[in-house]
Amino acid sequence: MAMDSTDARPRYWLGLDLGGTNIKAGVVDPNGKPLALVNEPTQPELGPEVGLKTLARAADRAVEASGLDWWAIEAIGLGAAGTLDPAAGRIIDASNLRLWNGFALAPRLAERLDRPTFLLNDANAAAFGEYWAGVGRTTQSLVLFTIGTGIGCGIVESGRIIEGRHGLGGECGHMTIQMDGGRLCSCGRTGHLEAYASVSALVARAVEGLEREPESLLGPSRRAGTLTGHEISRCARLGDPLADRLIRETARYLAVGASVVMHTVDPDLVLFGGGMSAAGLEFLEMIRHEIKTLVFPTSWQNTRIEFAGLGGDAGVIGAAGWAMKRIQEA
Repeated sequence: MAMDSTDARPRYWLGLDLGGTNIKAGVVDPNGKPLALVNEPTQPELGPEVGLKTLARAADRAVEASGLDWWAIEAIGLGAAGTLDPAAGRIIDASNLRLWNGFALAPRLAERLDRPTFLLNDANAAAFGEYWAGVGRTTQSLVLFTIGTGIGCGIVESGRIIEGRHGLGGECGHMTIQMDGGRLCSCGRTGHLEAYASVSALVARAVEGLEREPESLLGPSRRAGTLTGHEISRCARLGDPLADRLIRETARYLAVGASVVMHTVDPDLVLFGGGMSAAGLEFLEMIRHEIKTLVFPTSWQNTRIEFAGLGGDAGVIGAAGWAMKRIQEA
């Protein structure tokens, strides 16, 4: 997706990543390199009209920090969590932005900033960022699992984000991996991958395990209220039996999810990003080992399993890249 060589005018792209806590904005060049990145607090409790002003302020700050003028910004990509209507640029249902539900965010922002604005799911934005300028830049297709409080997922095939007919494509964190008696997911249903393998689920499973194994090294952090996925990983590396079992189980759950997607879309690359990447390469090797036992040999031989590479910037970069692609294809 290189810049059109027939147009000598420099063109840049603005990416916005709208989260429940922070808004990140960045100006990105045609090769996927950020020129500037800034943050603003979201303050979702103040509602979408205030949020619209905050998004515009973040955009202005990013452009100013880049050293460019607004005339150089061709279009805007906006990644947001939740269920979206990308065609209408509207948030349908976002658990961390409840007051924004139903708000036509992209059209309003486009009107305010006088630039075409394209809304997409934040996990899709991160996946597109990795495809365009990250670990997947030499591939044709990839799947990205983002592992944090929940599990997001984005699928890119030949430069196209699999959004589905109703904007729900790629919601692989909500695939069912336990049919009966499954754990409760944040969406209110049971047995979903997110309920087992997200960082919040890992911590919840650790708390349950401590009821049976109070002598675990995880006990002090649990009593201090500082039990985190990072602490569980640390104790697993120290040889704590409970922590080690939790990490291995999480690797198995993620492998189950990845194997389903691999047998569905047959990607070149499966990436894992977010909080669990702190568990290190040993954790990634666990996932690889488990995936190998679950998928067709040909699938295993032709699909790389890696950690994502762009970190917290993936959403901004991917949103900007998606805006670039949409404009170039118009």
